[in-house]
Amino acid sequence: MVQNKPDVLIVTGMSGAGRSTVSKVLEDLGYFVIDNLPPGLIPEVVRQSDVEDTDRLLAVVVDVRGGVLSNELQRPLRDLLGQQMIASVLYLDASDEVLLKRYDENRRPHPLREGTLEDSIARERELLADIRANADFIIDTSEYNVHELRQRIEEEFQAGRRVRPMLVTVRSFGFKHGPPRDVDLMFDVRFLPNPHWQPDLRPKTGRDAEVRDYVLSNEDTVTFLAKTTDMLDFLLPRFMAEGKSYLSIGVGCTGGHHRSVAIAEALGEWFASSGVEVNVVHRDIEK
Repeated sequence: MVQNKPDVLIVTGMSGAGRSTVSKVLEDLGYFVIDNLPPGLIPEVVRQSDVEDTDRLLAVVVDVRGGVLSNELQRPLRDLLGQQMIASVLYLDASDEVLLKRYDENRRPHPLREGTLEDSIARERELLADIRANADFIIDTSEYNVHELRQRIEEEFQAGRRVRPMLVTVRSFGFKHGPPRDVDLMFDVRFLPNPHWQPDLRPKTGRDAEVRDYVLSNEDTVTFLAKTTDMLDFLLPRFMAEGKSYLSIGVGCTGGHHRSVAIAEALGEWFASSGVEVNVVHRDIEK
């Protein structure tokens, strides 16, 4: 009987950025999660994880505890590619201030233990810099609590989704709630007429037909979408050629209720019509 190998999601990043939480969420989503695995063992573990179910998903957590360095991770990734498998890297990050606060609250030592805690964090950042620069997907957890991080992981890696060569996430947000830290491209649509000032539209959102028509029928919106999709049409194949597995796009307006939501939905429809797997998320629509 021919067995099928699982696709692989490699989870790495800064200590204290939420790897344990993410591992638990991935397990709940149906992933088989292996924690603290030295990078050199990844191909062998994958070979030993053959299963009959073609939807099997494997997540491998690697970090400084296992001595992960950029050059040590590149060879296993090439080996997996040689096995004709899809391997993607999820990098979890957080600001130094947040990491310091989390370590202070948990009273746990940093795994590197190089001088002060600040020294250890700085050294870990240095060791992982190249991995972060080449990661397929980066999530900055600085502003997430445990529940919000769970929701974010569920949005990006929901049950049944296989890791694909390109997944696009379009995220609407409100600038007054702060811009997202982990988007590849960001568009500010506050220049468009604001439905908030229309009494009959104010309580609605960009998902409602009246608001959508108000936003999308504007001449500037038509021009903006035409130029934006033309640029994305140029960028997508080049991102794919570089092996990028994920593309995160932020669309922001003032409150994240009207304009950004309508534009994000329109972009989502454009991606879908272009045959690109897309996930549209509205971060602040309920705020």
